[in-house]
Amino acid sequence: MEKILFGVAKQWIAGDSINDALDSAFIAYKNGRHSIINKLGEYHTSKTQINKTVKEYQKIMSALRKKKIRGAISVKPTQIGLSISKRECLKNFQTIIKAAIQSHIFVWIDMESSEHTDEIIEIYYDLFARYERLGIAIQANLKRTRNDLMDLLEHGAKIRLVKGAYKENSRIAFKTKEKVDENYKNLMKVLFKKGNEFGIATHDSKMIDLAIRLSKKNHRKFEFQMLKGIRDKLKPELVKKQFVVSDYIPYGTNWLAYSIRRVKERKRNILLLGHSLIQGHRV
Repeated sequence: MEKILFGVAKQWIAGDSINDALDSAFIAYKNGRHSIINKLGEYHTSKTQINKTVKEYQKIMSALRKKKIRGAISVKPTQIGLSISKRECLKNFQTIIKAAIQSHIFVWIDMESSEHTDEIIEIYYDLFARYERLGIAIQANLKRTRNDLMDLLEHGAKIRLVKGAYKENSRIAFKTKEKVDENYKNLMKVLFKKGNEFGIATHDSKMIDLAIRLSKKNHRKFEFQMLKGIRDKLKPELVKKQFVVSDYIPYGTNWLAYSIRRVKERKRNILLLGHSLIQGHRV
C-alpha cells in the first residue's frame, strides 16, 4: 500500500532534498509562477531535529534569493517547537524571520489541528508586529474561522485560505463537503471585501471561478495557490490572464502522513490527482 501511495504522492512532492524542492521551484519560475516551499514533518520534540529544520529553512531562503526565484517558505509550528512549548516555537520562528529579512523572503505559517489554533494565531500576531512579509493559513472547515478572520484582518494580516485537512470533532467543525464549501465561499467574499494580501489555496474549479469573478469587482492583491503537480493545465491559463499563481512544493522523507491527509481531505482530491496524472484536465 505504501509503495502505491508513494507512486501517487511523488506527483505533488518534490523529493527528499532541498535541491529537489529548489529544482521544482525553478521550473515553476520558468513557467511564470511563484513557489512556496514546505519541509515535510510535524510534532517534532527533538531539539536536534528542530534545529536541523530551522537551518534547512534558512538554506532554502538563501538559495531562493541567490537564484532569484520568486518564492516563499511555509512552516508548520509543531515542526519547530510548538510540541515542546509556545516559547520554543516563537524563538525558532524569530530565527527564521531574521533570515527572511536578510533574504527578503515571504514566510507563511501553516495552520495545524484545532488544538493549536489559538497558540498559532498568537504566534502570528507576535511575529507580524516585527515582520510584515508574514502570512497565516486559516481553515474553512472550522466553525470559528470567520471570527478569527475578522480579527486577523483588523490587524492587517495576510491570509491563506484553505479548506482544512485535519480530522476534527463535529462540535467545532463542518463535516460535509457542502458546508465546508459554503464557508469557504463566504470567507473568500470577506477577503475580497476587506483583505489586503491573501492566497486562495484550492484546486476546486468552482472556487477558482468565484475568486476570478470577485476579483473583477474588488481589486485586491491576491494569488492562487495549488500543490505542485495538481491542475498543471489550468495554472498557465491563469498566468496568461495575469493572475499570480504559486506552486506549493512539499519535500522531505516524511511524506506518508502528509499524503494520506491530502487524499482523505476531500474525496475530490483523488479525482483531481487522477486527472492531473493524465494532463491535468479541468474537473
